[in-house]
Amino acid sequence: MQTQLDWSTVTTIREALTRASSFLREHGANDPVFEAELLIRHCLDWDRTRFLIAMMDPIPPEAIEKLDELLLRRAQHEPLQYMFGSQEFFGRLFHVRPGVLIPRPETEILVEQVLLHAAKLWQGDEADVLTVADIGTGSGAICITLACERPSWKVTTVDLSLDATVIAKENAERLGAAVRFLQGDLVQPLLTAGEQVDILVSNPPYIPSADVDELDAEVLEHEPRLALDGGTDGLDCYRRLCEALPALLKKKALVAYEVGIHQARDVEDLMKASGVIDEVHVVPDLAGIERVVIGVRR
Repeated sequence: MQTQLDWSTVTTIREALTRASSFLREHGANDPVFEAELLIRHCLDWDRTRFLIAMMDPIPPEAIEKLDELLLRRAQHEPLQYMFGSQEFFGRLFHVRPGVLIPRPETEILVEQVLLHAAKLWQGDEADVLTVADIGTGSGAICITLACERPSWKVTTVDLSLDATVIAKENAERLGAAVRFLQGDLVQPLLTAGEQVDILVSNPPYIPSADVDELDAEVLEHEPRLALDGGTDGLDCYRRLCEALPALLKKKALVAYEVGIHQARDVEDLMKASGVIDEVHVVPDLAGIERVVIGVRR
């Protein structure tokens, strides 16, 4: 067995948990015991119940070898989601790897709000034929979730990154989502084609450029900067998106953005300045941060 850590005194799963959590603590993990458990369960392909009732069982040598490799990668701040190759979002498992931003729980609120406000804005048959554009595909979490939750909607997504588009297409095929993929800069492919949409949704890069370099190493060193850097004040993409609203939206439309901390009111102003948004709603996340901005055109 080829390993780089000392596993000589480890024979049981409990001992492996102790050794792994100690190593992670030494390397700055915020929750070393929790992470160690996740890594061991991944190596064993076990759920938590099986893991807890088998703590005194022997741990197979092949699991130790795999765990050793994963711990060394984690010591380099590689995100667990990239190591495992997946992240759950809205009850579905999305494949992720370097090249796409890892879906966050906050973005589920964005999807929930789109579904909620669409149900209020459109009734009857008109609700079944809506056209949706998701700007900034990433792993496909937003567009694929909307396509799965509302199969009759015509969902299009746009991303500048070819790497992200490839991964999102894989997720769409695996999850059975009918999504049209376009490659380009924000809404430009839609504007060039003269297309208009009922719903525009986006979780664009929104971190101010000066703050990107201050992010945790786990994010800064591994997740794509293209999906993080929102320009000097973090609002570059929102300005461009809102400037395009008059040409892009149908006469009745819904716009939904995820935003960063302290950005909601600025984005609200940008929406209103477009001249085509009649009302704006700001929705907080579970931490109370104003996280989603909804614009309605009636």
